[in-house]
Amino acid sequence: MTHATPSTKSLSLALTIFLLAPLALVAQADKSPKARGAAPAASLAADKGTFRILLDGQPVGSEEFEIAQDGRDWQARATSQITTADGTTTQVKGTLRLTADGSPLRYEWSTQGEKKAGALVDFRGGVASATLLLENSQPFEQQFTFDSPRIVILDNNLYHHYAILARLYDWSARGAQTFPVLIPQEMTPGSITVESFGAVSASRTGSRDPQLIEGKTLELLRVRTSDLEIDLYLDSARRLIQLAVPSSKALILRE
Repeated sequence: MTHATPSTKSLSLALTIFLLAPLALVAQADKSPKARGAAPAASLAADKGTFRILLDGQPVGSEEFEIAQDGRDWQARATSQITTADGTTTQVKGTLRLTADGSPLRYEWSTQGEKKAGALVDFRGGVASATLLLENSQPFEQQFTFDSPRIVILDNNLYHHYAILARLYDWSARGAQTFPVLIPQEMTPGSITVESFGAVSASRTGSRDPQLIEGKTLELLRVRTSDLEIDLYLDSARRLIQLAVPSSKALILRE
């Protein structure tokens, strides 16, 4: 069993283990200080929709997702399909169960395509216990220890996780806030810094000099690691409308 802390591992935001190289977004873990003060209660909200996934302006896949309350807890589930330049299609499914304050309880993912794999991750406090299931291989177990139970799940090619992240951000405090992160498909912990940049216009090109989407001004929430920036554009209800990674020309659009 392996123990790891967010400051000692690299943070990868890509499906590189499944050879989806065109979507590789790799970054080192942010070593910013831990988030200050007690964590506020999350303002989770029901949401459902479809994201289109574009790379350099070309469609490469889509994701259907739903976030809903389930008893006292919340559940987020999604299915995404990604097709690479060589025509290989990979399907990824993820189901995340959360407490009302946004702390993860259990996460399950599976993928089918050129390779088949899956994993279960159980959370108890700041400890994540993962069991990785690879085709034609013995299960592999790994454990990660974090300084906070409010671990953010940002898994590969499941972009509704960023919609949940926007709900975990403390909008009353604003400013730069640091979160511990786990990327289950990579078995990789890390940390990110999230900061609001206020009302802006967002474009369908992911440009930093954007134009309006459907005539609406959106809220910009920027996610940073030491060498990667991801821009989240949110509407007045703080739903994720667009996600842009200008450095890789990746763009995720809500339909």
